[in-house]
Amino acid sequence: MYEYIKGIISFIGPEYIVVENSGIGYRILTPNPFAFSKHEQKEQQVYLYQHIREDAHLLFGFATAEEKRLFEKLISVSGIGPKGALAVLASGTPSHVVNAIEREDEPYLIKFPGIGKKTARQMILDLKGKLDHVVSDSLTGLFVQEQAETEPVDNEALAEALLALEALGYSAREIKRISGKLEKEEAMSTDEYIRKGLQLLLG
Repeated sequence: MYEYIKGIISFIGPEYIVVENSGIGYRILTPNPFAFSKHEQKEQQVYLYQHIREDAHLLFGFATAEEKRLFEKLISVSGIGPKGALAVLASGTPSHVVNAIEREDEPYLIKFPGIGKKTARQMILDLKGKLDHVVSDSLTGLFVQEQAETEPVDNEALAEALLALEALGYSAREIKRISGKLEKEEAMSTDEYIRKGLQLLLG
């Protein structure tokens, strides 16, 4: 089982990043690949979770060990697979998810793709009171970047963001509902468009 990989981030796409280490490019699925954009072509340590199934061996990557632990907690819930857990983590507000579980806020939890009432109830039953040590201040702050770090980009960034939301499991109808609002926003990075889109989807 892998703990982490350290290498150059050589590619960032809507679903995954590629980390090059010793001449090998590792395809790693992440909650929001574009959150790594400021590290592209730079060496970065990415925490790994290896998921093995009959037809594939998949690597999931996270910027912190805390984020990885929250992912592991989420996939331990019956009805939540790795893709569903990524969608939850991609919201950029893990503390909100934990608070929703503690408050038994099912309406908030069912807004995530692939999570219905039954799964939301199972999340609450399985995880309530068990996540305090998982979500730290460093994790909740991981997804919040200073505006000054963002370089202006054109609508290619928005197109990439919409593809990333689709990869997380949001329907074409849901994405169409928010795309007009995102187009009216001032130019942002792909990562920011994704986070804004998720705010609208979960609002």
